[in-house]
Amino acid sequence: MATKQKTMQSGHGRPGEKVKVLLTRDRIHRRILEIAKQIRQDFPDEPLLLVGVLKGAVFFLSDLARGIPGEVSLDFIAVSSYGKDTKTSGQVRLTKDLDASIEGRTVIVVEDILDTGMTLQYLLRILEQRKPKRLRVAVLLDKPERRIAAVQADYVGFSIPNEFVVGFGLDYAERYRNLQGVAVLSLKPQDKAARPDK
Repeated sequence: MATKQKTMQSGHGRPGEKVKVLLTRDRIHRRILEIAKQIRQDFPDEPLLLVGVLKGAVFFLSDLARGIPGEVSLDFIAVSSYGKDTKTSGQVRLTKDLDASIEGRTVIVVEDILDTGMTLQYLLRILEQRKPKRLRVAVLLDKPERRIAAVQADYVGFSIPNEFVVGFGLDYAERYRNLQGVAVLSLKPQDKAARPDK
């Protein structure tokens, strides 16, 4: 484990930042294939549209899409939480919209992490207004302790404790996204500026 931890730190960590492996790449990959199989079982003959929430969901989305047999297409959406400091005010705005209509389609929103649920609640409200045939949610990570909004995912990779995690698409100040697995990031006390709540 120590070797893996050191490898994950290499080239990313700055003084005062430490990463500790939470989920290995192999474990994540196996779970994503299970989710992909379940999605196709739920919708055996339907074309699927996977909507990735930028930027964090890119790694999860690409692996998930490759694991689902049959017709799968992709689109992307991006949102931003904003407030006066590093914590969100609970207000969310759309920064990149979908490229095509989702009306009458089976849509699966793909997110990296679900914690407060504010972002997902906002996205689902927008997408439901566009009259998809079905709307489902797949998240790689779920932090149920952090939930504020009454939302949940249909497909969950892993339920995790209330720790600040990075890797496999999740970032801290746009760093660590490209870690092979998911790791808990420890910061110096004065640097504890969390990513906007999701």
